[in-house]
Amino acid sequence: MNCNLFLAAAESGMNTWVLGSLILIYACVIGFLGFRGFKKTKTSKDYLVGGRETHPFVMAMSYGAAFISTSALVGFGGIAGQFGMGLLWLVFMNIAFGIFIAFIWFGRRTRAMGVALGAATFPEFIGKRFHSNGLRLLIGGVICIFIPLYSSVVLIGGARFLQEVMMIPYTWALGIFAAVVAVYVIFGGLKGVMYVDALMGTVMIGGMLLLLVLCYVKLGGVVPAHQALTDMAVLVKERMPDAYALGHRGWTVMPEFNSIWWWTLVSSLMLGVGIGALAQPQLAVRFMTVKSTRELNRAVLIGAVFIFCTVGAAYTVGALSNVFFYAPDKGIAGNVQLLAIEAAKGNPDLIIPMFIREALPSLVLYLFSLTMLSAAMSTMSSLFHVTGSSLGHDIYRSVTLSGADSITITRIGIICGIVVSVLFAIILPPGIVARGTAIFFGVCAAAFLPAYVASLYWKNATKAGVFASIITGVVSSLAGLCFFHAKESAALGICKALFGRDVLITAHPWPVVDPFIYSFPLAIIALIVVSLFTKKPGEALLKRCFPDTTEKN
Repeated sequence: MNCNLFLAAAESGMNTWVLGSLILIYACVIGFLGFRGFKKTKTSKDYLVGGRETHPFVMAMSYGAAFISTSALVGFGGIAGQFGMGLLWLVFMNIAFGIFIAFIWFGRRTRAMGVALGAATFPEFIGKRFHSNGLRLLIGGVICIFIPLYSSVVLIGGARFLQEVMMIPYTWALGIFAAVVAVYVIFGGLKGVMYVDALMGTVMIGGMLLLLVLCYVKLGGVVPAHQALTDMAVLVKERMPDAYALGHRGWTVMPEFNSIWWWTLVSSLMLGVGIGALAQPQLAVRFMTVKSTRELNRAVLIGAVFIFCTVGAAYTVGALSNVFFYAPDKGIAGNVQLLAIEAAKGNPDLIIPMFIREALPSLVLYLFSLTMLSAAMSTMSSLFHVTGSSLGHDIYRSVTLSGADSITITRIGIICGIVVSVLFAIILPPGIVARGTAIFFGVCAAAFLPAYVASLYWKNATKAGVFASIITGVVSSLAGLCFFHAKESAALGICKALFGRDVLITAHPWPVVDPFIYSFPLAIIALIVVSLFTKKPGEALLKRCFPDTTEKN
């Protein structure tokens, strides 16, 4: 996230000492919750799955806070400023797939099978389901490679925010931000992470609802605001001719079918991110933290409300910010309007911060500061934890075949994950928040989702089939990013160096079709075909994994 605009807000009336004190108090509360998690962590089961006794409210809020990061609130909020209300379909996808399908069809079986197999991590779950240390090692390796890239994107947003608001050097902000998260993740384990996530999730709901209400107040009410946004469709061709040529037809309608903007919105944002939520290792492990299906059922509504209030508010405000920036009777003119137009054209990360600075009271900036920090820290803590558990609990134990308690090794793994994420945060360029998130979700869906579904529902899936599916998903995703999807292929330059052009296929719409659209089906095909021609799992393993199709506890 680019937060340079917050500096001007701080200089024009925001008391950074007050904000600093507020953040310090908040950090103390976080420290207390992390210490509470540390005191209650005695075994690997406590450290990795919270002892399987987590309260449904804590579980649901932790799931939501780990799911929603700065990329959703600011990155995708800014994307809504470009694409308009069409992005609200992603809210529907997040709730339908990320909550209802995830909790009801995935969560119940994951919890029951995880208990039966004694699994404490996502790689261990798949590995034990197919009786394969090799699978556990492969999945742990994929996690350790790709999740630090995603966590670094989230880390960049939080560190840049601290840099501009607190007026401290970026490297100091990066170190402070990573250190605060590291303390309660390393020592508190998943219990500490989930306690803190529950607090942060509550702050996120309050902050985003306040932002939405004040947005409607500023724009004269719900109906006038939406009507004004609809009436502004005529401005697209006049003031944003490049966007119009790409398919933009207004902020309350979908882009023109089969246009570049339509494919970007549907393939990358709606499908890639929406379906990709089902295959997030840091989310799947939370299903194994509750003690029964009843707790999962109680958590469904809480999770749905959380998603609706946070990303629903962010995407709505992002779209409605255009009324403030463009409508002559609602907004402003001059340099700020010009900046808004440029932001909408090239850097959507600027849109939400600019709207808050120019349109809303400084009090909102205080609360939004905590909201932003909460979104970044909650997601980072979950990513650091799953990286460390994969490296320490899964890879180490698969290589050494050790059955010893792995808390110490897992903590070392978390430290390694944090160090790698910080290094990436220093190296990566700005402006990649939303796209980086979409890439991560798409790769996870292609690599893990077919194998995850098969482990839960297809008794005839084989170890070889799952291996083939994961490898196909990863390789086809990387091939798409390097050779077919124009945005990444042109930036990486591999295709240009090998073939003399930015993409291998130039015919529309392939340069703008997200790799998820073809890598995911290819992974499914590989799973089915290889499973049909390889040795089936033994009856003893299947009885252990599927003791009863209807769980009663």
